[in-house]
Amino acid sequence: MTEETRVEEPNRGMPGWLSAILFFGAVGLIVAGIMWAYPDTPPEEVAAEPTTTTAPQGVDVSAPSLLPGDEPIADAAAVILPSVVHIQTGSGLGSGVIYDADGLIVTAAHVVEGSETVRVRFADGEQAVGTVLGSAPEVDIAVIEVDRDGLSPATFSREKPRVGQMAVAVGSPWGLESTVTAGIISAVDQTNCSFETCASMVQTDAAINPGNSGGALVDRQGRVVGINVSIFSQSGANDGVGFAVPSDIAIEYAQAIVSGEPLETAFLGVEGANVETEGQAGSLIVAVVPDSGADTSGLEVDDVVVGFGGVPILGWDDLIAQVRAHQPGETVEMIVLRDGEEIRVDVTLGVRTEEIG
Repeated sequence: MTEETRVEEPNRGMPGWLSAILFFGAVGLIVAGIMWAYPDTPPEEVAAEPTTTTAPQGVDVSAPSLLPGDEPIADAAAVILPSVVHIQTGSGLGSGVIYDADGLIVTAAHVVEGSETVRVRFADGEQAVGTVLGSAPEVDIAVIEVDRDGLSPATFSREKPRVGQMAVAVGSPWGLESTVTAGIISAVDQTNCSFETCASMVQTDAAINPGNSGGALVDRQGRVVGINVSIFSQSGANDGVGFAVPSDIAIEYAQAIVSGEPLETAFLGVEGANVETEGQAGSLIVAVVPDSGADTSGLEVDDVVVGFGGVPILGWDDLIAQVRAHQPGETVEMIVLRDGEEIRVDVTLGVRTEEIG
């Protein structure tokens, strides 16, 4: 068992009452939890034309000029709207973001789960058949290719957003295309656990509902800071707690899917469990993999990890999420409790090969 395998301990990163559910019908059966949307009937058949897999021309990371005026939300929406698409499958619907002018679209893996082709509708109303190139369920990211060029790719930010900054969500909630909602970034490095794994995500209070999955979360310049994937709700609709895969992670996985290459992800080399020692929550190390970064750095069984790369660790899920948020070969400072004493340990992360696609 490695850091991607959780022991049977309470889930700290997302409380136990946060369960993943499916939506049947654009307005259908709704249960509190991680929420996705599916229509009542499949879309009409669309004849697919042959497509070819092409590598992306490269992600544009230059920031577009902020439009002048007193309406920053409207200005951000004007930048991103041409780059957001509506996606419909035989059993579901969602959103996507164009990231390459020659027909590559990033979306959420659960939107296209089980589909080989989908119908894509662009902001100008035109439609095309898209081929699902592959997906990475561990971070809920997938890539679709359409046989069309001259598209309007979004700009993806490489900067971590700041808590409290403006956030604008664009997508197709309940199938209502090109819908814009706004709020703030509520948290960063927030652990969100669903079916496949636990990941570090951006949290926002911008209204996100079923159908928004795969759409864009952008800053005031219209740059993508995250791909919306889920919400937490006790009411069955938006309760102001939405989650997005950080843009740098989304593009890293998307490019690996397009290239057809396995993705190298960070590997710490421990097994763990949740623990609370003298009021201090953390992740208890129950085993250390020989010759791993954890082993060579001197981490020991019964150490309690309470910090990783400057982020507080309150449980095993947090540790999993933060390891995934770093790169192989990166040296990270960990804070651990050992025999009641707080010590700092520098760990160089190893490599784990993820087969995606």
